[in-house]
Amino acid sequence: MAHYDLEEQDQIDDLKAWWERYGGTITVALVLGLLVVAGIQGWRWYMGHRAENASVLYTAVSEAVRAKDAAKAKDAIAQITDRYAGTAYAPRAELLYAKMLYDAGDRDGAKAQLTWVVDHASEEELQAIARYRVAQVQIDEKQYDAALATLDAKHPPSFDGMFADLRGDALAAAGRAADARAAYENALAKLDAKSAYRNYVQVKHDAIPAAPKVAEANAPAQAAPPKPASAPATGEATPGKAAGAVK
Repeated sequence: MAHYDLEEQDQIDDLKAWWERYGGTITVALVLGLLVVAGIQGWRWYMGHRAENASVLYTAVSEAVRAKDAAKAKDAIAQITDRYAGTAYAPRAELLYAKMLYDAGDRDGAKAQLTWVVDHASEEELQAIARYRVAQVQIDEKQYDAALATLDAKHPPSFDGMFADLRGDALAAAGRAADARAAYENALAKLDAKSAYRNYVQVKHDAIPAAPKVAEANAPAQAAPPKPASAPATGEATPGKAAGAVK
């Protein structure tokens, strides 16, 4: 028994020595781990709470737009962009509010809201929608070069057909028929062949007459007519004279 007691005492002494050497480090690591877990859980709660509040304001904007209540929509938009601009609800609410302003004839107000989406949205798709609508407003205001510059911005490939179509509208409105037709052709190549939208673009494309073909500058010149035969030399009988000489 004494032998086993000595072995247990040695193990206890070793454990104490190990703990004295590493115990502080382990304690710190455990505390830090607990703090990290608590921080993650707290951050998730905070973000969830923000998203919930933002969703309430988004619903308020949506309802105000449907009711055409401009004052209520403006108040809700001011709150969601001020407090919850980083949420996914804020740019979506801005798009709704921008459409409301555009339909009411406030193009400058609509453009300002759409520009906010371009500058603050984290999703490329929402940015592309906002840019597309900004370009529409610019075309309405006859700012064709500005609209073309807006449409030049980078966007997801899924928007290529729509952007090319609107580019055709801007060029057609600017009187650049050939360029507009080419833009519509590009849109037709990008759009789904079975979509009704593509048929609409086809109608616009076909409404622009194709440019007449220009003859190549280096085309061969038309052959000149043959020169008349030279007069016969003096003393040489002509066919008429020869015929008259025979009696």
